[in-house]
Amino acid sequence: MNAISIVIGSICILLIAYRLYGTFMAAKVLKLSDAKPTPAHELQDGKDYVPTNKWVTFGHHFAAIAAAGPLVGPILAAQFGYLPGLLWLLIGAVIGGAVHDMVVLFASMRKNGKSLSEVAKEELGPVAGFCTGLAMLFIITITMAGLSMVVLHALENNPWGTFAVAITIPIAMFVGILYKKTGNLKLASTLGFILLMIGVFAGPSIQQTALGDLLTLDTHTLGYILPIYAFFAAALPIWLLLAPRDYLSSFMKIGVFIALIVGVFIINPAIQFPAFTSFVGGGGPILAGPVWPFVSITIACGAISGFHAFVGSGTTPKMINRWSDIKAVGFGAMLVECVVGIMALVAATALQPADYVAINSTPKVFQTLGMDVVHLPELAEKIGLNLEGRTGGAVTLAVGMTYIFTKIPWFSHLSSYFFQFVIMFEAVFILTAIDAGTRVARYLIQDFFGELYKPLKKADWLPGSIFASALACFLWGYLLVSGDISSIWALFGVSNQLMAAIGLIVGATVILKIADKRWYALTCMIPLAYLFVTVMYAGYWMVANVYLNPSNAGYNVLNGILSIIMLVLGIVIMIAAIKKWNELWNAPTIRVNTKAA
Repeated sequence: MNAISIVIGSICILLIAYRLYGTFMAAKVLKLSDAKPTPAHELQDGKDYVPTNKWVTFGHHFAAIAAAGPLVGPILAAQFGYLPGLLWLLIGAVIGGAVHDMVVLFASMRKNGKSLSEVAKEELGPVAGFCTGLAMLFIITITMAGLSMVVLHALENNPWGTFAVAITIPIAMFVGILYKKTGNLKLASTLGFILLMIGVFAGPSIQQTALGDLLTLDTHTLGYILPIYAFFAAALPIWLLLAPRDYLSSFMKIGVFIALIVGVFIINPAIQFPAFTSFVGGGGPILAGPVWPFVSITIACGAISGFHAFVGSGTTPKMINRWSDIKAVGFGAMLVECVVGIMALVAATALQPADYVAINSTPKVFQTLGMDVVHLPELAEKIGLNLEGRTGGAVTLAVGMTYIFTKIPWFSHLSSYFFQFVIMFEAVFILTAIDAGTRVARYLIQDFFGELYKPLKKADWLPGSIFASALACFLWGYLLVSGDISSIWALFGVSNQLMAAIGLIVGATVILKIADKRWYALTCMIPLAYLFVTVMYAGYWMVANVYLNPSNAGYNVLNGILSIIMLVLGIVIMIAAIKKWNELWNAPTIRVNTKAA
């Protein structure tokens, strides 16, 4: 098997799905019509509700949903072989993810751009709405811990990478201040990008110096630094750090993604992994569980992701210019993210399996497997960094991409710079998600606890902002320092896919209300049935075999309690939904347009 066959075949499948299934969802199921104005027009305020060009909205939505998930998840799931991850990416994205993103966006727009918890409250009742809001708070907290874990292992004992990432903080603040003072976006962008490149190329000069020693950090130290950084990122004005960092990271994301596609088409690397490995039954060094349900838990973004519901019921529904734009923005962006996930899978499986496992498992575990590395020592020498035991997926992507490009003779001289650039790209992009996610967590905490103390609901109340930011950082920071990638990523996967199940529940409810044919609700109910059973079993498996099993290395009572709470919340929401579906099924069919309640 070669990479080009996988990439071309996958893109063809996704294009056909967009043309046929996406059109069916838009025209028949959701009955999208441009006869009525969207919330962006009806509530236009020049700040949050702004009618925006379809492709500009597409770019915003894609950048917001495609964080580290489609890069890390497929890499970790490569443990099972290339085929399980590839099938789940394609099937999950078309049948599940694209439908989920489309119906959540549609449902939010019907309620004037309200959050999913508010939509759930109106569609399913106050109990389901409360449980959805609580679940969202749990999920955003766990998401921050999962993403931060990836950064930890990428920067561990890597002074070059740590310097390149750390320097982006003052650079982003410089860009934010410069743009605010001058209004010259082109100048600020150019200087920011030049400074980022200087940061990468200056990296070797700081090694073996006092500064390099200072930046040689272990995971424990980094685990404390990241939440502290996130506190300031969440509390500072959004224009000073979050927005310019997000903007600058988009350049790197586009550049790296294009480079990987070009590399695959020019070099056409062979896929070194078998279709299925010996770990499909469980007991793997990276993911302890079996291929099902854990391939669908590990690969979230890229296939189906509940985190997208935060975006699809957040900023995006307030920007849609026409109802018909939902197809391109909701359905289309998810399919493009699937391509990102497939490219990450290609980068991982182009490595020799032993090299891949050596990177993604601890040296102690790797020694028990009886495997011998192939190209890893050579790659480590070219990159100038010990690569073994750097779990989390970020290093694997950088090594996989570097390995692909080493097929070009002259590229070997640039291997170390390219590797560190990819590390910086991943870390900065993840930190952008952490910035935004912590801020979202702050808003959720203020809104949730604001029911008990009203001033806390005011987003501009400084004491409330500081309290909520500190609490959010403490919650996910504690999870970060107390877990490892296998336990945290599984916890993130279960919570994230539970959120996706909630999104599909709301979508099915809306479709039962508006569709001409009730069986159209199966577009949500079929992926929901699979996802709900998968989440429940995966949660039970992790609780019984890992979190509450004292003999397991991942034993963690807190993770077990969090998992149980989330599973109970999911069951309560499902029961409320079934009751509502029964009412709607027995009610007379009423034809309504896209603006019907």
